[in-house]
Amino acid sequence: MPPVDLKKVRAYGDKSGDGAVQLSFTLPIPHDEKAPPAAAAFASRLGLKEPSVVHSADLGGYSFFIVYGKTDVEIDVESLAVPKVEMEVWDRDEIDRVIEERLGRPLVMVGACIGDDAHTVGIDAIMNMKGYHGHFGLERYRMVEAVNFGSQVPPETLLTEAIARRADAVLASQIVTGNDLHRLNLARLIELAEASGVRDRMIFVCGGPRIDHMLALELGFDAGFGRGTYAEHVASFVVQRLLKTAGA
Repeated sequence: MPPVDLKKVRAYGDKSGDGAVQLSFTLPIPHDEKAPPAAAAFASRLGLKEPSVVHSADLGGYSFFIVYGKTDVEIDVESLAVPKVEMEVWDRDEIDRVIEERLGRPLVMVGACIGDDAHTVGIDAIMNMKGYHGHFGLERYRMVEAVNFGSQVPPETLLTEAIARRADAVLASQIVTGNDLHRLNLARLIELAEASGVRDRMIFVCGGPRIDHMLALELGFDAGFGRGTYAEHVASFVVQRLLKTAGA
């Protein structure tokens, strides 16, 4: 593959720079003979050239489509400023050693999937002893007292428990993002912490498949972790932040 000019990056389909993209969407129209042309027209209005409807399906009064097309849009990748969590990732043994030797006490980390979100896969992957994909969760850390409250936990309840347990870190997970509920729930947790006067006494971390560090900072958290992160990422951040705060 020839070198890529990162200041002029275009989508890649069959060959470099052809601008080919795949788009999926739903239209609130019956799945009849007008549905594919309507999808092609919609894609064209979005700016796609040569739109081709390669798949459509009836959703019971609505219609789902997959459309191929081409675009002349270019992006300058080098100009993008993307905040990321600044930390060194340590393994479990190193984290336990640093906590014991430099902080001198077990850390308390409480977590939950907040709001009406009933999914526990994310918070369990970080906190439960078995962890995920060979990465053990915080419950297996010798110097961490990890308390997982599960799913559908109101932000008020999670914060109350964190205060009662004098938690060092509060971990909030959000999977469901419809109607921006994840933003509302996460913002609510920070608002409650500020109103209770404990925002600066605890480290607040959020996570989920559509969470990133930029969103976390925007909502008032200390860090945000998305896909591909494990307990050691969260623990490394918390420990290093505590060390920095304590000057240890």
